[in-house]
Amino acid sequence: MDPKEMRAAHRTLAEIEYPPKAVDRGYTDRTLHVDLSTKHIELRSVPPYMKEYFTGGKGFDLYLMWQQIPGPIAWDDPRNGLYFSGGPLCGTPAFSGTGKCLVTGISPTTGSVMDCNVGGHFGPLLKFSGFDALEVTGKAAAWSMLVIDGDRHRVTIETAPHEPLNSYDLAMTLHRSFAESHDELQSISVVSAGEAARHSLIGCLNVSFWDWQRAAPRLKQAGRGGLGSVLMNKKLKAIVAKCRENRPRWHMQVQAP
Repeated sequence: MDPKEMRAAHRTLAEIEYPPKAVDRGYTDRTLHVDLSTKHIELRSVPPYMKEYFTGGKGFDLYLMWQQIPGPIAWDDPRNGLYFSGGPLCGTPAFSGTGKCLVTGISPTTGSVMDCNVGGHFGPLLKFSGFDALEVTGKAAAWSMLVIDGDRHRVTIETAPHEPLNSYDLAMTLHRSFAESHDELQSISVVSAGEAARHSLIGCLNVSFWDWQRAAPRLKQAGRGGLGSVLMNKKLKAIVAKCRENRPRWHMQVQAP
């Protein structure tokens, strides 16, 4: 099936539009919260003390976990969340390593809190879309995906009945499905886990970025603690972030002498 046809088969389960917000001194002062069970999407402000004491990245992830989780719970409890956050330098091309973000959740392999850093473009595109952090809790009733569209300033939970589970195929499908032009292929990042994460406790999260030379998406892994298995347990095929408006130009056009 053609990627555009797959997307046309989606059914929107929940949708919210939000006002644009530029990054100011490393922060948008806003976080995004999604509950797949209740299909509730919420924006929350970042108080000054959260930035002062927790900074971003793992600090923001852990702070949001403390607010959400009431006590010891199992990794497959709907209240267990996946938390994504980059630091205040996330997406700044002048510094190396700022394409990374931190992912946190209760691990299937240890039963305790696990964090893992991962490259790809998801962290920067989440930031440029207007959010310092993302929290995903609950469980979907059927295969779904979360779409964060920073160009249209819209967040949706959509059914995803036809997209493949394999992360390489899924990333290619979704990059081509959501890109409206060739240049927009690099303005998209897909978080997925793949078929194996459905049948194991050590599934990785795979985060995509578009490789111009290969003309295909490549994947970076958040491999510690089985957080990909958490994503699959939530019946979430993918999280898609798309933003062209505030994105710096990450690739260089090399001209022949």
